[in-house]
Amino acid sequence: MGMISVSLLSFTFSTPAQAQTAKSVLDKAAATISVKNGVKANFKMSGGMGSSSGTIVIKGKKFHATTPQASIWFDGKTQWTYMKNNDEVNISTPTEAQLQAINPYNFITLYKKGYKSTMNSSGSSYVVHLTATSANNKIQELFVTIDKKSYHPTQVKLLQGKKWTIFDISDLKKQNTPDSEFRFNAKDFPQAEVIDLR
Repeated sequence: MGMISVSLLSFTFSTPAQAQTAKSVLDKAAATISVKNGVKANFKMSGGMGSSSGTIVIKGKKFHATTPQASIWFDGKTQWTYMKNNDEVNISTPTEAQLQAINPYNFITLYKKGYKSTMNSSGSSYVVHLTATSANNKIQELFVTIDKKSYHPTQVKLLQGKKWTIFDISDLKKQNTPDSEFRFNAKDFPQAEVIDLR
């Protein structure tokens, strides 16, 4: 009887401990990105949203992503998307789901509400699986791969509708970034046509 109660006790505490471990790993990963002055990383995107590669600078909710085809600035409220092929800038106020599709680091706030998490170990990484607790969430599933030593996220894989998008992330470094980096500057693109979609 004593053996059964010990087994039952260990089973009772194993599930919350697993969820807590996943959360604590995500907390540490979020902390590596949420540094006060900002971070910069390289990324490769593939899957449902097409494929591209470039750099991304993050500071809080603000980000600036640059690829050979486009540049995107987001200052926490407004987004500017510059398309190089037609020299055009679209100005919009994106939804959380739209931001997630272009900013792989949006998981750092997403996981805190509306998702349950589990975690596995894979070589030198943790793989955290997030599943939405509501069918209304635009992103139903995410896998976040996090390096065990640095707690840097190395991959974010997310499901929107029936399509998976994969972001591979490398060379994450702290960078002192002024707020002006996250706003489109018309002086840098004097010929661009500006289209306000707000």
